[in-house]
Amino acid sequence: MNLEEKFNILVNKMNFGHYDEVIFETNYLIKKFPKQEALYNLLALTYQAKGEYDKSIELLNDALKKSKNNTNFLNNIGLGYYKQKNYIKAEHYFNEVLKHNPRFINTINNLASLYNEINNSNECEKLYIKALSINDNVLETNYNYASFLQTLGRYSEAEKYYNRTLEINKDFTRAHKSLAMLKKYKKDDKYISLLEEKIKNKNLHKSNVKDLSFALGKIYEDIGEYKKSFEHIKIANDIKKQLSKFDIKSEIELFEKIQKFHENIKIKNFPTNGDKKKIIFILGMPRTGTSLVEQIISSHSEVYGAGELPFLEQYFRKYLNNFGDQQNIDKDLAKFKRNYLAIIEKMTKSDVITDKAPLNFRWIGLIKIIFPNAIIIHCKRDPLENSWSIYKNDFEGGMLFSNDFQDIAYYYNIYQNLMNFWKNAFKREIYDISYEDLINNSEGKIREIINFCRLDWQDACLEYYNNKRSIKTVSFNQARKPIYRDSLKGAVKYKNYIQDLENALSSSKVR
Repeated sequence: MNLEEKFNILVNKMNFGHYDEVIFETNYLIKKFPKQEALYNLLALTYQAKGEYDKSIELLNDALKKSKNNTNFLNNIGLGYYKQKNYIKAEHYFNEVLKHNPRFINTINNLASLYNEINNSNECEKLYIKALSINDNVLETNYNYASFLQTLGRYSEAEKYYNRTLEINKDFTRAHKSLAMLKKYKKDDKYISLLEEKIKNKNLHKSNVKDLSFALGKIYEDIGEYKKSFEHIKIANDIKKQLSKFDIKSEIELFEKIQKFHENIKIKNFPTNGDKKKIIFILGMPRTGTSLVEQIISSHSEVYGAGELPFLEQYFRKYLNNFGDQQNIDKDLAKFKRNYLAIIEKMTKSDVITDKAPLNFRWIGLIKIIFPNAIIIHCKRDPLENSWSIYKNDFEGGMLFSNDFQDIAYYYNIYQNLMNFWKNAFKREIYDISYEDLINNSEGKIREIINFCRLDWQDACLEYYNNKRSIKTVSFNQARKPIYRDSLKGAVKYKNYIQDLENALSSSKVR
């Protein structure tokens, strides 16, 4: 077997998650073929896939010493920093690549994704258009541009580029799933039979079946065939649960660690003076109206809607796992605060910002230490409606508890326990907004929300659906519509199929 064949086998192994095997075999091949640059890139990307970004960056920096200004190495260093959410360093390396090769499409796409993530929509779109002008036959460019257009509510354009993606690769099932979410289907739509035919293919990988099943689950709900809808949604979730190997015990342990940390923590000299930014954290369980609430608040002229920022999750989880030296806690948290604000500064000069990552409810204690003036808005919803909505949607990355009824029920239980803990600690500093109340008494509740945010009233907050900002969540469509009541009783349509979920919620009540 020649080197090219071995390399292709290793790429396939990496794509299927056999990271340790790829790392071992690639290191062996690098010793035999030290001048083969592709091996260094494969090893670096495997480290990144495993979450070992520092190892990836260190490896490529060493490789750069032998191959100065190698654009693949520079690009993948940038990618490592990008995945660490170190946007300043990532942007630097991507721009270094484009100095040497302005037509390097991989880097153009990576930099576009970075700008999309920090809500620089103008620069993001310019880069996608540039990439398409160089080569309009690249799947990644077409798919990512379609996803970008979708976040801006430009649905007909998004549909065009999703379809172009499928012209390039008719078996790229993620595009099918995205198309299914883009609009409401009717019974006679030929697209349904096309997807049903595709899913019968016995050679499909499980991840492809998952995509098509979520797509069909949504479409059958559109046309009122709830039994078929549930069957496909269950198939998709069973596959995700199997692939993720998720164990709810890890989340239970994390929540216990969070509570113990805050019961024992002592912060004496944390610097809080001179905070200019007012940060509004919109949080709660997923699918409780967080996107809608952010759309409402960010319709105010003084507010910048930053969306679901990943930094608290990434930093605080790592911080809790490595926490040991009580003496350095003030310095560590102060450094994180500076980094967080530096990224915000790249996004906007506004002094009022929303951060709407739902699972930030886990970090309320640390948020209030770092940003004592932070405004906390806690979104909640009927437990069954909330849990069913979580189960039937496909979340990109994270949310691994969402694929099993029992996991969802356990997670809901520990979420309620932790929220009770925070409310005891912070009393009136957390504003609860019920999704049902927001729908049934929209103007009254919207006025309450704006008042709690210490903002002057603006009528634009009632007309939030005219807000053209980017929405990158599964609620991208609903949050652009006026208040409607159809979502209040979504679980009722599936009452014959979700008794196990209802029972799991009943047996997992707050202790």
